[in-house]
Amino acid sequence: MDKKYLIIYNNILNKIENEILKPYDKLPSESALMKEFNVSRDTVRKSLNLLEQNGYIQKSKGKLAFVLDINKVAFPVSGITSFKELAIKANWKYKTYVKQLEVVKNNKKLMNKLKISEEDEVWRLKRVREIDGEKVILDKDYMIREFVPGLTEEICNESIYDYIEKELNLKISFAKKEITVQSINEEDKMYLDMKNYNMIVVVKSYVYLEDATLFQYTESRHRPDRFRFVDFARRTY
Repeated sequence: MDKKYLIIYNNILNKIENEILKPYDKLPSESALMKEFNVSRDTVRKSLNLLEQNGYIQKSKGKLAFVLDINKVAFPVSGITSFKELAIKANWKYKTYVKQLEVVKNNKKLMNKLKISEEDEVWRLKRVREIDGEKVILDKDYMIREFVPGLTEEICNESIYDYIEKELNLKISFAKKEITVQSINEEDKMYLDMKNYNMIVVVKSYVYLEDATLFQYTESRHRPDRFRFVDFARRTY
């Protein structure tokens, strides 16, 4: 079996891990790598595809590939953690920008997501999260107003979960989550510092109170280079 693609893969990986190639550095062109290693274009592409699959580089159509930041923040998939809790734990320099806070009702999409009637009012909240000077998360939250009646921009800038649990004395119990990778849209370009990235990681969450009442639907959009999504799994018998 032809292992030449692994030689190229390991050569580039070694440069990334030893910081010879740094985050956002561009890799040589396919033609340059073909000449350097005396291999075919297919062999080079096989190496680059493997590097991309393993999260070391990002390939852009019609452009050179570039190195990703492999020192990503661990973002927990299981468990329910607020952005503020995560930021404090990770020792980030962070800011939250509230871009939208309004009450809506009779929205068919939200009625379907939150299992509510056309008379129920829903908070529609949009926040941009800045970490170490870069805007890398766009959070879009929808909460049933009946359960979170007094939401303000000040609360949204701090921690809604603190307000729910400490002020309203409600207990947030569990969430169902779905993670997908999507092409960026105009909203992502408008609010986030996307650099050369054309894909975004989307985490959709349905959050429930202690009595199993669904009260929140969230769509959290993450720039892919800053996070790795982790979980803990235990085999059951």
